[in-house]
Amino acid sequence: MSDISKSPKIRSAVLGAAGYSGAELCALLSANPYFELSYAFASGGRDPEPLASLYPRFARQVDILVEPWQDSLIPELDIEVAFLALPHEASEEVAPKLLAKGIKVFDLSGAFRLKQPELYPQYYGYVHQHPELLEQAVYSLMEWQTEPLGDLVSVPGCYPTACSLALLPVLKAGLVAADCIPVISATSGVSGAGRKASLTTSFCEVGLNAYGFFKHRHRPEIEQNLGRKVVFTPHLGNFKRGILATCVVNLNPGVSAEQVKSAFTQAYTGKPLIRFTDKSPNVADVAGTPFCDLYWQQDGEQLVIMSAIDNLLKGAAAQAMQAANVRFGKPETAGLFAGAVA
Repeated sequence: MSDISKSPKIRSAVLGAAGYSGAELCALLSANPYFELSYAFASGGRDPEPLASLYPRFARQVDILVEPWQDSLIPELDIEVAFLALPHEASEEVAPKLLAKGIKVFDLSGAFRLKQPELYPQYYGYVHQHPELLEQAVYSLMEWQTEPLGDLVSVPGCYPTACSLALLPVLKAGLVAADCIPVISATSGVSGAGRKASLTTSFCEVGLNAYGFFKHRHRPEIEQNLGRKVVFTPHLGNFKRGILATCVVNLNPGVSAEQVKSAFTQAYTGKPLIRFTDKSPNVADVAGTPFCDLYWQQDGEQLVIMSAIDNLLKGAAAQAMQAANVRFGKPETAGLFAGAVA
């Protein structure tokens, strides 16, 4: 076994470190023995501030100063990789500049997830300025990753991660009826909306409600992953973090329970971040962890699959860390368990 302490660490930066996913990335990088968190940046115009001041739970765990970002800093950056936990337009603007300097980019926004640039005005509300990068970007749904990760990695969205991990095993195994349109109902905690204060995500205002009917930006990403249309209805729940997705499909006639079980076990044997549960998963059991918990029930040709993840970890920062580990030839789960916090 190689001596980790003697190996040079991979120098990294997090842009968007003041946000929920960015802060989680800082914690994961700090806990990963193969990486060094060299810089943490937030939006320009703010004063430098220790991450532990923004998030006291990281005190004595993450010793980094969150500094204001400006593009003029790029020539001075001594890093190999940058993690972008930024709004979509901001990621799209800064990613080409970092790539031009030879810095590998892992983007947690939706800026490079869709392969069809014409979908961005409809679902993201702006015209994509770098459509050439959509083909270059490698989408990193890690349990289904087959394409080598390159210099630009697009980390999947939280809802698409939960839904795709639930449905891909039976779809890839050919068990789902050809004319079936999966119906997905998924509920996310309020941290999915980001840290910025808003009346719509205040705990005093949030109960349980559906939103984004047919127009949610994660719908085309889910359809791209699954290779078929879906009915996707997201909900906002009154809890901090986590996603619970309920996915319903019609199976081909005669598909047995053993075939369904085999599809899941074959798909996820050797996948360390997938857990099968013996009852419907609970977001409380995945919050603060990098796992995806899966459970299913079958009644004849109807199949219901439940999927639970932490939207900030498996749905964002942990999947980015998982992808970076693989990209740089390190153990896939390095830093993920030590960095997880409840």
